[in-house]
Amino acid sequence: MDDISKLLKIRYVKIHFTVEMTENCILPVHKSSALRGGMGEMLLRSNCIEDRNCDECGFSDECLVRRVLYSKMEILPRFMNSGESVGYVIECDDHRENFSAGDTLNFSIILFGKTICWFSQILGAFYSLGMSGLGSDDACFTIKAVTNSKREPIMDGDSIDITRLGISTVGDYVRYRRRKLSAAGEKKIEFRSPLTVKYNKEFIDEFSMEAVLDSACRRLFILDCYEGIESGLGEREYTGTLPVPKVLEEKHRKVSVRRYSNHTKTGMYLEGITGSVTVENIPEEILDILIAGELTHIGKNTSFGFGRYRIEMTSDEKSREDI
Repeated sequence: MDDISKLLKIRYVKIHFTVEMTENCILPVHKSSALRGGMGEMLLRSNCIEDRNCDECGFSDECLVRRVLYSKMEILPRFMNSGESVGYVIECDDHRENFSAGDTLNFSIILFGKTICWFSQILGAFYSLGMSGLGSDDACFTIKAVTNSKREPIMDGDSIDITRLGISTVGDYVRYRRRKLSAAGEKKIEFRSPLTVKYNKEFIDEFSMEAVLDSACRRLFILDCYEGIESGLGEREYTGTLPVPKVLEEKHRKVSVRRYSNHTKTGMYLEGITGSVTVENIPEEILDILIAGELTHIGKNTSFGFGRYRIEMTSDEKSREDI
């Protein structure tokens, strides 16, 4: 893909949070959705000057909440609606439910492009969420540490040093991961959060590398448009123009994640699949794209942590590397 270098100019920061629970509590298994919902609610409480009726609000163009949560695209692809969430993803690998007072919880938020500018507001939202409570159990917490992708502190007591955010590009991440991976040899792609992808007008119910590759390309293109980068890729489908790795093994299971919307006051379920797919080789032409997808997440509901995966060498390939 000739335009991959332009795609990889997308800017990002990855911020790690460590919080300490102040009381015994129960938290949901999939915490990214609860963290996203709580962050949004805190932003609304501190910034909405109307009645949350966004469609009728005369201040919507200047609304900080909309700018943070519902990204304004510099270039709007024909397949997108305005006001979709593309500027951030939340990650949490801790699936424990029972927490005691003093237990810590770690999670991360990745901010892309212009959303980096709103870091202080996002940090304030998580601070307020800690006082208000997370999840249906209203679990309160205090923020103990905030660090950048190199684990350097951004917060020291009550002092915040935003010069330590550590702005990088997706290309920087790809080059870092390239040192760990080669295109040759078997690879396992492990999905660490549910994947929801529509391919050929149907939501996939098992892993397809054509669907994964197409979704990774589309996600990069959307972030390109968010940044206002003219990559020249257009809005075409990618699957027919790129080599697709051969699948050796595929394992999946369906997952439902309950989400409660404070905005609409309704509950809903987000559906997806998790598992892994093992491939024979990942062609050089697409390795960078799939590595980039690790960082950006792919598919629908990425702002709730969906579509996260990691490419790993299989045990056989690791053994050969050690020889």
